[in-house]
Amino acid sequence: MMSKDRKLGMKAKERIGNIFVYIMLIIMSIIWLTPFVCIVLQSFRVESTWQVGYVMPKEWGLDNYRALFDSDFTTWYMNTLIIAVVCAIVNPLMVLSMSYTLSRFRFKMRKPLMKFMLILGLFPGILAMIILYRLLKDMGLTQENAVPGLILVYCASSGMGYYIAKGFFDTISTSLDESARIDGANRMQVFFKIIMPLAKPIVIYTVLTAFMAPWGDFMFAKFVAFGTSKGMNVAVGLWSWLTKDQINSRYTMFCAGGVIVAIPVTLLFMFLQKYYVEGVTGGAVKG
Repeated sequence: MMSKDRKLGMKAKERIGNIFVYIMLIIMSIIWLTPFVCIVLQSFRVESTWQVGYVMPKEWGLDNYRALFDSDFTTWYMNTLIIAVVCAIVNPLMVLSMSYTLSRFRFKMRKPLMKFMLILGLFPGILAMIILYRLLKDMGLTQENAVPGLILVYCASSGMGYYIAKGFFDTISTSLDESARIDGANRMQVFFKIIMPLAKPIVIYTVLTAFMAPWGDFMFAKFVAFGTSKGMNVAVGLWSWLTKDQINSRYTMFCAGGVIVAIPVTLLFMFLQKYYVEGVTGGAVKG
């Protein structure tokens, strides 16, 4: 039997450890949230439009948000929304189909194919930027037509991101597939009517990641839509307001735009966080 003093000592150590962890989490949260709080406050500052040496506005108002709708921001926002929504529909279908195929089917070159895609995914996408731009340029999908070009690039190789979804499908018993097949269901019916309802967390996880990737992309979007406001997404468009000749007149509008851009992703995470975590942890169980 453990002595009473020893139990109290262990509880005291555990309590002290928890307090230390909470203090560290609070400090990290403050450091992480401070820039966002500053941006939100600056977005309501109306006494000046340039950068200042203080955070709390002297005059509050919605002038910066109103000005956004009289600028190219609406075009950038709609471009980004279209790209993100299309990717959130197409990418999950490709990723989940590939993951289910690799999880359930056994065919020649299956493992070499998986290893090949895994190794290929280790190379940074920036290595292919020049050739991708050349291809899109030849097809007329750059600058003002950058939106369909970006959609094509974002969706084309999405099936290679099968790792987490395949691990999740591996945790679902194959007996369900076999029972449905015996009852006369074909592969597509098994996939959509049997497996998908059970794989809700990984479906939501895949949709979220597919939506977020183009929403915050800057480098490749800037490379494809350079110099043309009509084809820019919000990341590239807002960046153009930080150039030397525009920052003094657009800084507070930039902050307001940043707040509006953050709202959709924040709301999605707030309402779907549970499924997001379940999808990540469930997909990490088996490889």
